[in-house]
Formats: sequence, C-alpha cells, structure tokens
Amino acid sequence: MQVSVESTQGLERVLTITVAAEAFDKEFDARLRHLSKTQRVDGFRPGKVPASVIAKRFGAAVEQEVGGEIMQRNFYEAIVAEKLNPAGAPAVAPLARKKGEDFVFTATFEVYPEVALTALDSLAVDTVATTIEDADLDNMLVTLQKQHAEWNDVERNSQNDDQVTVDFEGSIDGEVFEGGKAEGFQIVLGSERMIPGFETGIVGKKAGEEFNIDVTFPEDYHAEELKGKVAQFKINLTKVEEQTLPELTEEFVKKFGVESGDLEALKEDVKKNMQRELDQVLKNTAKDNVLTALVENNEIDVPKALVDGEVNVLRKQAMERYGKQMDPNNLPELPAELFTEQAEKRVKVGLLLGEVIKVNELKVDQDKVASLIENAASAYENPAEVVEYYKNNKELMQNMENVALEEQAVDFIIEKAKVTEVKKSFDEVMNKPAA
Repeated sequence: MQVSVESTQGLERVLTITVAAEAFDKEFDARLRHLSKTQRVDGFRPGKVPASVIAKRFGAAVEQEVGGEIMQRNFYEAIVAEKLNPAGAPAVAPLARKKGEDFVFTATFEVYPEVALTALDSLAVDTVATTIEDADLDNMLVTLQKQHAEWNDVERNSQNDDQVTVDFEGSIDGEVFEGGKAEGFQIVLGSERMIPGFETGIVGKKAGEEFNIDVTFPEDYHAEELKGKVAQFKINLTKVEEQTLPELTEEFVKKFGVESGDLEALKEDVKKNMQRELDQVLKNTAKDNVLTALVENNEIDVPKALVDGEVNVLRKQAMERYGKQMDPNNLPELPAELFTEQAEKRVKVGLLLGEVIKVNELKVDQDKVASLIENAASAYENPAEVVEYYKNNKELMQNMENVALEEQAVDFIIEKAKVTEVKKSFDEVMNKPAA
C-alpha cells in the first residue's frame, strides 16, 4: 500500500491510497472461486460452473464488494500510519481500473484541529455571589399563596394583577383578521401575555364597559401578515376580579406535603428547594462565563463534519419541543442556519475543554459523580431507588462521569483564571422581577 496526503483547505485532507494489483486481484479471484462452488447456474453441475461464467454474471458486483472492503481496511491502516485523526467519516472514491492494474482510491475527510490553549491565568471570568434573604423566602411563600388564590368580583376600575374577562374582536383597516376574535377570554393584567398595549388599554376600565383600543403588532410577531400592523380591538369588559390570597394556616401548609402543618417546617422545605435551584443557576452561570471566555480567547478552526453533527442534534431537540405543541407530521424541516452559530460554539467548547482535560491530566472524581447523582435523585420521592438505578445503568453512569469531568475542568479553569465576584440579589440571579 502506498499513501500520499494532501492538505486542500483548512482541516480537509485527501488521501490517495494505492493497493497493488496483485493484492486486489488475488482477493477478487478468491471470491469468484468461492462463488463458482456455491452458485447454481442452469446448464452446469453444482460446483462445476466455469470461472468465466461466474465472472460475467457476478464480476461487477464482486469487484464493487472487494473494492469497498479494501478501501475500508486500507483507509484505517493509512490514517494510523500517517497519524491522522479524522473528524467524521471519509468520502471515498475509487478510480477506474482494469484487471491487472493497481487499485487506487481517494479518501477525503477533515481532521481535528491542533489546539494551543491560551494560558488559563490570562482568562477574565465573572462569578456571581448571592444569598437567600428572609424577604426572598417571604416572596416565595406569596408565590405559593398565589397558586391557591381565589378570584372575587369587584366593581372598581381594573388595575394590574386583576383578572379580567373580555369579549374582543380585532380588525385591520376595518377587516376582521383570523384569530382576532374571542369571547369569555381571561387575562391577568400586567402578565404581558398579550401583545404590547392590549392589557394597558384595559387597565382603568370597569366591568360592563365597552371600548376600543389601538395596538401595533410587533415586527417579530409569529403571523407574517400581522407583523408591524396597527389593529383596532372592540372590547367588552364583562368581569373584573381581584386576587384573594389564602392565609398561611395549618390546612394551607399541609397542601405542600408538610403533615404537621407547621409553617416553619414549610419554610425550611421551601428554602432548601430555593437553595438547590439557586446553586444550579449559579453553577450554570459560572460555567457559561468560563466557556465564553475560553472560546473568545482561543481561536480554532472547527471541522464542518462536527458542526453538522451538532446541528442535527439541535434540530432534533427543537423538533421534539415543537412536536409537543404541534402535530410532528406537519412540522417543516428547520433550516440548518438556525443552529449553526450555537453548533459551532458547542464544537469549540468540546475541543477546548478536551484539551484542558488532556493537558492537565484530569481524571474523573468518583466522589463528584456520586454527589451529582445524589443531587439529581433528591428531587424524586424515593432518592435511594434513583441512585441505585444510576449505578445499574452503564450508559447513565458514563453520561454522569462525562458531566463530572466537564465540571472538574470548569472548576480547574476558575481556579487558574482572573475571577471577579459580582454580587446580585436572589431575584436578579433567578431572573425574577423584584417584588
């Protein structure tokens, strides 16, 4: 076997591999002899079919079969010999040949880039620090109360946080548009559920009033024919209700699984859940900041094959999300351009973190794996069963080990980087509006 390597553009490589005619023909002839003993051909006794007849009938198929096997086998031998690391499957193409000529084929593929990491101590990374204050806990209890609140009719003017019931009909230039009409429609004012201007146009009105409001559809509205259009809505406000929160009684507390009905016990449970969510958000924020800094400070080429693979993963995930809301059979094929930027970043992150792990010889910390599993299991009713399920599932354990190693790499970078701690409130961190 003879091999030549050509670098065409970027990470693309083209191998031209030559296999001696003798080696190809020997394998080809052996395959034909085997067929002559096993194939039945009219006019010939079994096992006595002449080689010329077998070659005429099966020669093209056998040549293709032998060629495919030789290309696969010799390609892998060639990349090992040339110390190449393909990023994706090759596109192989045999050149035309006659019997007695060398078998020549090309293999085109991309290789993984060489990564030279910028010194980690030059990276600037922000981390967020926050604590759960008593006011945050009180706000969360109010949220729980709102989940079990009652709505009562009021005769006053409507205001934000009221629930209103309306009949409405929307038109553009006097023409009613599709989806612009409803009866008995309920909205909580200030929830920003409707297009801008719709809810504010109702604030200050009383039940029984009929009125018109003008609103402009956003330029990014999902219905193409309504984008940026000014619409007039005829509104009949039939009901205004204010929210009445339940008192923090024993009965209320028991609704959340606290059998004792003790409010302090409920607060303790709620705070634990808040802390678990906060820890996860802080971890994800730190990780995002680290990975962004890593990508911004390390320019690398990315193999198109890897990007295409990530695009397919992201597209599949998006289709699964949309499929829960729509008929999957009616979903259009989402264009790759929607996911390309995110896919490229994911590939870069994978390559750079892999280099951090390799260069610094990081190994999976099994204690961290156990901690991750226990944390995931704590959200279930029977954590011990979940932990045991993980331990008995090799694929899940491998995934969790990968997560652990990735987190170890992120922690390692934070230890080396120039870290600035930014203090934020609980609501800021959790992206909640201040109470």
